[in-house]
Amino acid sequence: MESSPTSQEHHSDPLALLRAEFDGVHDVWHSAMGAVCVADPEAARAVMGNRHAAVAETSDFFQGRHGVFGPRSAQVAIGRAARDLMRRHLDARRQDLPGLVAEQLAPHSEWPDAGNLLVLRHLRDVLLNGDAPADLHTTVEAIVARAVLAGARRRHPAPSRLLFRRRALRALHTEVCSRQSRLRQLGGVGEPRDLVDVVVAGGGPTADPRDLVEVYLSFLFAVVGSIGFALGWAVHLLGTHPDRAAAEPSWTVREALRLWPVAWLFARTPTRVQELGGTRVTPQDRLVVCSYLVHRHPEHWERPDEFVPQRWATGVPDAAYLPFGHGPHTCAGATVTVRLLEDLVGLLSRDWRVSVTPDGGGPQVGPALAPPRFTATLSLPDDRPERR
Repeated sequence: MESSPTSQEHHSDPLALLRAEFDGVHDVWHSAMGAVCVADPEAARAVMGNRHAAVAETSDFFQGRHGVFGPRSAQVAIGRAARDLMRRHLDARRQDLPGLVAEQLAPHSEWPDAGNLLVLRHLRDVLLNGDAPADLHTTVEAIVARAVLAGARRRHPAPSRLLFRRRALRALHTEVCSRQSRLRQLGGVGEPRDLVDVVVAGGGPTADPRDLVEVYLSFLFAVVGSIGFALGWAVHLLGTHPDRAAAEPSWTVREALRLWPVAWLFARTPTRVQELGGTRVTPQDRLVVCSYLVHRHPEHWERPDEFVPQRWATGVPDAAYLPFGHGPHTCAGATVTVRLLEDLVGLLSRDWRVSVTPDGGGPQVGPALAPPRFTATLSLPDDRPERR
């Protein structure tokens, strides 16, 4: 096993710490990051699925500042309605993607921001319908710029962030209250126009507006942040492995999500003393499932650190694959997310030659695992006519 990084290295690169600690054999251990880390696929699925009520029931998505939004029936209703809304939008706007890619990404684009902003542009009406107040649209775009884009928070001083957060929460609170009032008056809102409608209808007219705002923000971060970052990883891998650009888009997307799962760490709290993968765990421990390591476990993956999209040609078993979590709180939008990613990767692979110029940095590690900064250049293949 490699020597552990210093505390300074741990602070700046938690992935380096976990890689150094994990020897491929002992895959549940007390980490220097102050948690019990789980890299064993079976143990990871047991924790995420909460077998035998071994951990406190929670939801990564519906966790807010005031606790977990519930009840579970409301979570399910919101997730289903959001998935249906996005599916309808993708069906209606699929023909827009080629022009959007050409406009937003060609000939040069700066990543990973370019991916987030393309998703924001394509799913703008899902996030906030066109009839919503113009200043609220401006607020949502400002939230993306100041809090969703990789490294955005570091570009603004703490007092400025706090002041902006208060203004943004106030604007969203006002909109949620307005739609709750409409819901009470009409007894329903019909087919949701956007994710605010989804959240309000799922929570009901008596839900605390503050909680509904937190759920909406989770959607904003998941849609623009997570999908944008996943697209960024796929583009980065395509641009740095041009010999594999002909792979099926679904293989490329799955392999990008395997190597670089945006949701790379899931925290849970044990409910009792127990043994997990040969390691004693107590309620005082913080338990974290590291999908980044599960996806690179040498006993479950050949050439685990390499980009090999062809591995998915034969339907690789998914026991060691959980890019969207596992169990009752698996991401409700996983299928539509993968569909959009496959559409975009397929379009880029078919219509463009993609090359990448890295800026020399590494992955940007935070609550989400964002790609390093790079410039992507899109040029027309030799056998494609010039676009007019």
